[in-house]
Amino acid sequence: QVQLVESGGDLVQPGGSLRLSCAASGFASSDCTMSWHRQVPGKEREWVTSITKSGTNTYYSYSVRGRFTISRDNAKNTVYLQMNRLKTQDTAVYYCWEGCTEKYGQGTQVTVSS
Repeated sequence: QVQLVESGGDLVQPGGSLRLSCAASGFASSDCTMSWHRQVPGKEREWVTSITKSGTNTYYSYSVRGRFTISRDNAKNTVYLQMNRLKTQDTAVYYCWEGCTEKYGQGTQVTVSS
């Protein structure tokens, strides 16, 4: 069955960097648009960034544009999120999402704090 496993979340200081990974299995992720979303307790889950099947096109929310970079390695069935110049307001659980069956992974916690 479709499975998405996120990893790479951690505690980091403001201004720092993290790289999240999303390993897909049970389907060919190369056939699907992939995205990252995030959620803070008490708030709705919000879209962060998407990447098209081939990786040619990427899209970012205003709040992360210029700081985050989404990429994919279709040979490894993996999507990445490079997060630079992190801010305290980036603290959230980050979820990987695949656009073929519209499923989320279990999420990985990112905490930005001094």
